[in-house]
Amino acid sequence: MQDTIQRQILNALLQVLRPIARALLRAGIGYREFAEISKTAFVDIATRDYGLRGRPTNISRVAVMTGLTRKEVRRLRDKSNAGEETVVLRSAPMAIILHRWFTEDEFTDDKGLPRPLPFDGEQPSFTSLVRKFGGDVPPGAMRTELKRINSIHEDENGCLIVTKRSVSGLDVHEKLITGLAGVLYPAALTMAHNTDLENKDDLWVQRYAATKCVRSEDVRRIRRISSDRLVEFTESIDDLFAAYETLYDEGSNMGSSKAVGIGVFYFEEDSSEWNVFG
Repeated sequence: MQDTIQRQILNALLQVLRPIARALLRAGIGYREFAEISKTAFVDIATRDYGLRGRPTNISRVAVMTGLTRKEVRRLRDKSNAGEETVVLRSAPMAIILHRWFTEDEFTDDKGLPRPLPFDGEQPSFTSLVRKFGGDVPPGAMRTELKRINSIHEDENGCLIVTKRSVSGLDVHEKLITGLAGVLYPAALTMAHNTDLENKDDLWVQRYAATKCVRSEDVRRIRRISSDRLVEFTESIDDLFAAYETLYDEGSNMGSSKAVGIGVFYFEEDSSEWNVFG
């Protein structure tokens, strides 16, 4: 029975890995790089999650759990301890600026819509927005990039008008990084949480709706309707999060804090390639 369950899990994993492999190959990343980073993940989790009395798991136990040799485990742990596999996930500065432009009282009008902003000078301005929330990115560079992805345009008075709330038009490698860090990573966190028996009374919502029986000529219409509804939903959740963000002044002592988020997904696949329904 256990072998059957494991085969089913591995078959599901294979299905997940196929589109990931397709995207990685387009980015010039092959199996050797993928295998190295995969081994690092297994060693890292085995080390951190299965130690005794608060200590990291010893090398021998990690080797037994992961199937790697003790020499390989030691090599990977040494690389990690040296900071060579440090991963930092953060929102793109452009996404932060758009989010704040739509949600901060200083940069929205009486109806809660983003104000047209002069580039600099009179407050509030695009420059003040970028300096407040854009880190060390120069306002001019931010303006150029937001124009490049068609998220803003300049009116006849020289004011910048935001045209959309999301970041699109990214380069291929930027889309891959955003997809891995912003979609697959949180979805995997939910899966890992819900498969931990200690969390059986505290499951996170993990839902999807799908069908294999849509005529090809109807897909374009469904894609448009689904996209419109998903954008409307995620923007309403973004407003909810923004309301909680503004409960605290920047830099105030919030005590313990957590990152929270939701994910909604639309996808298309040949029915013969998608076996969720058997």
